[in-house]
Amino acid sequence: MHVVVNAAQSVDGKLATRRREQLRISGAEDFDRVDRVRAAADAVLVGVGTVIADDPHLTLDEEDRRVERLRNGRPGNPARVVVDSTGRTPADARILDDAATTYLLVSPATSDERREALEIAGAEVVVVGDDDGDGVDIATGFDALAERGIDRLMVEGGGEVIYSCFAAGVVDELHVYVGSMVIGGRDAPTLADGEGFTESFPRLDLVGTERFDDGVVLSYEVGNGES
Repeated sequence: MHVVVNAAQSVDGKLATRRREQLRISGAEDFDRVDRVRAAADAVLVGVGTVIADDPHLTLDEEDRRVERLRNGRPGNPARVVVDSTGRTPADARILDDAATTYLLVSPATSDERREALEIAGAEVVVVGDDDGDGVDIATGFDALAERGIDRLMVEGGGEVIYSCFAAGVVDELHVYVGSMVIGGRDAPTLADGEGFTESFPRLDLVGTERFDDGVVLSYEVGNGES
């Protein structure tokens, strides 16, 4: 599986305010770029925190791109994936409608009753626990998605999920839109939250820069080694 991480952040590296409210960092040009990246993916992944905070739909904006996918024998919209350890995705979330297949990666800590409720709401629930049993094993979850035909996965955040992907060593590309604004706040989410790296760090190779709106997209390939 080829994994592409895409995110928008402020100059000081924040994805949102400390209140974790939805915030517009980029503009129309970058939104169109993100839509193109989505259209090329088999599935788009976010964490449950993003679902609860923003209630995203994660479908394509441009009808022409949906039509092109259908002409190529693909679903009109990419599948949607939520990393949701304990099954907190609301049953009425927009991501559970019939616009695309939705996979929920949950841990064994999610009760049978909750799994059943989410399946009734429209999700395909995939149980992939980590060593502790109360979290999602990202690498195993991605293997499960690959078995379901997901060859190219776009990860859209948030910071906890992005960090988990880097920690699992599954990221191939990183695209970061840096907007011309400062958000600040020690408790505001960053591109890669979680425990953080202390001794070895994922190695990135800068392969492109491009201006969109009043910001710039930095494109990286992720090396196999660490520094």
